Amino acid sequence: MEQTFGHNLILVIVNQGFAAEVMESAKSAGATGGTVIHATGSGMEHFETFFGLTLKPEKELILILTPQHLKKGIMSAVVDVHGPGTDADAFLFSLPVDKVSGLTAQKSEVKKQ
Repeated sequence: MEQTFGHNLILVIVNQGFAAEVMESAKSAGATGGTVIHATGSGMEHFETFFGLTLKPEKELILILTPQHLKKGIMSAVVDVHGPGTDADAFLFSLPVDKVSGLTAQKSEVKKQ
């Protein structure tokens, strides 16, 4: 069943090994979970350092689907603790999501209505 509603997808790119800490920060701001994908940065072959920071190509990509009203708080919680200049060196952005299919929680809510 397909639902139309206002959600956002928060994408967090973080140095390898920090996904669990980032998810704890996100959960403290209302996130219910996320998906972690191992990733490798590309295009950094010519840049070992950038503004004095050593670039680490091994990354984790964290995908967090959240209701629109929680997006700002989750993003703030993550960047405040794990943002640029920290060991995690998180970079994050969000994209609007207008339709979602297959979420168990959404199916439960539809049945209750």
